[in-house]
Amino acid sequence: MKTSDFYYYLPDELIAQIPVEPRDSSRMLVMNRQNGNLEHKHFYDIIDYLNKGDCLILNDSRVLPARIYGVKEETGANVEFLLLRQIESKRWETLVKPGKKAKQGARFSFGDGLMYCNVTDITDDGNRIVDFECDGSFYEVLDKLGQMPLPPYIHEKLKDRERYQTVYSRETGSAAAPTAGLHFTNELLDKIKEKGVNIGFVTLHVGLGTFRPVKVNDVTKHHMHSEHYELPQVTADLINETKKNGGRVISVGTTSCRTLETVAKKEGKICYSEGWTDIFIYPGFKFEVLDGLITNFHLPESTLIMLVSAFAGYDKTMDAYKTAVEKKYRFFSFGDCMAIL
Repeated sequence: MKTSDFYYYLPDELIAQIPVEPRDSSRMLVMNRQNGNLEHKHFYDIIDYLNKGDCLILNDSRVLPARIYGVKEETGANVEFLLLRQIESKRWETLVKPGKKAKQGARFSFGDGLMYCNVTDITDDGNRIVDFECDGSFYEVLDKLGQMPLPPYIHEKLKDRERYQTVYSRETGSAAAPTAGLHFTNELLDKIKEKGVNIGFVTLHVGLGTFRPVKVNDVTKHHMHSEHYELPQVTADLINETKKNGGRVISVGTTSCRTLETVAKKEGKICYSEGWTDIFIYPGFKFEVLDGLITNFHLPESTLIMLVSAFAGYDKTMDAYKTAVEKKYRFFSFGDCMAIL
């Protein structure tokens, strides 16, 4: 299977630049997983497709204001740092632009001395390992200095930072939002619970590798970035009880999906698990947990459209995307979504 098999034409004007209000008024393309039939709805209609005893799995990761701008102490050069992965409390792997300004040993200041960092190492792929220095809580200082790391295809400035967070986010650590969850409001979640649908949480901290293009033509040769996850015991119990009682386990987002399928393969069952995953899901993958998937529309030739194709079927997925373009759905992070049930 070739990477080019997952290409589709998308006009630039269909790439959503700002989120819709309210959150649950976004459009939703509902696909019957068995026959590929499509319905055109709005996200608030999701409640009509959920049954008592079903279980929704949400990723509660919270996005860091991970883009910060520093000044090189020796030269006064302006440099952008993007936090990718926490190694220790104040030691991070970062993406630096321009990288040539951040050689090993370089020192930078942020916010007129609110924080400093030293470049201690350079990884094989050119990222910088940096040690930060600040008084008090690193996260409190970062909250003052940092900006939301919106994807490169979003050019509009975000007026409200919370709009790039899910309403249930609580575990800080992502470099990008688990965007399928952006459609939920607290009121809609309350209605879903009232219907008897159970809600469980996992945590997967989304890395910027989620936007990294697939550069090999043979899909099977692509190596996924690694991301940290945790599946709590209470969620494992909820999933196992749902399966035992004949309910459906519906993943909200590809990150929740990757977490569940990682644990099932790693542990041989659904139980408490924590660690790193680089699972790559593409057509031919055997799903062990998922019965449904709620997900946004993804970039052409991305690992995420490959995951959707693995779950829904390649032909059905590509036909659905063609329909979404024809019907002018909004695409990517702030766009509309699909429910595959």
